[in-house]
Amino acid sequence: MKTGIQILLWILCGVLAYLIYNSITGPIRFQEVKEERYAKVISTLKDIKNSQEAYKSVTGRYAKDFKGLIDFVDRGNYTITQQRDTSFTYFDKAFQIDMPKDSIIIDTLGTVSVRDSLFKKDDRYKSMMNVPGAANGEKFKMEASIIDKSGYKAPVYEVSVPKKVVLYDQPDDLVMRENAQVSVEEVNGNKITVGSLTQVSTSGNWPAIYDRKGSN
Repeated sequence: MKTGIQILLWILCGVLAYLIYNSITGPIRFQEVKEERYAKVISTLKDIKNSQEAYKSVTGRYAKDFKGLIDFVDRGNYTITQQRDTSFTYFDKAFQIDMPKDSIIIDTLGTVSVRDSLFKKDDRYKSMMNVPGAANGEKFKMEASIIDKSGYKAPVYEVSVPKKVVLYDQPDDLVMRENAQVSVEEVNGNKITVGSLTQVSTSGNWPAIYDRKGSN
């Protein structure tokens, strides 16, 4: 019986040691996994952002779905222009004299492919609707709209993915804590987003550290 009690105590000590070890190293591993996955997701969101800005520069609005956005990147073109100042004189009938006038002339030089401009020979834009590393093939949610800002009709868009989709295999308590983040050094809220449907903004909700990691 004494031997059995000793074995049980050793097992309990081992379990306790594991729990203590895991409580210390668990958050560290979580942070490493989180940062690696967030970097990949944010890189794709930047591709979407660049594509949306190109779409707006040509059409005056944002794409509502990925099919239209990807088709635009595939086939769309930028118009290349050159702006130059000029001046001339005109006859002012009121004063009966020649008057100088400055003007701006915009010359159209040609066009360039949106695909070549943004992605060169890389075709990753064709799958930018997919959340990188998602367990069940989840896709980003994308919406576009027009909002009224002091009488101005402004086009807006938002692309997002819940953090729980990115951190699908991580401990629930750590994911819950991550969803409650409020810090300039963290991705705040329970989603990773770029753009906004309520504000005229194309910014992402991630901190600057992810822009310094070499993401697109």
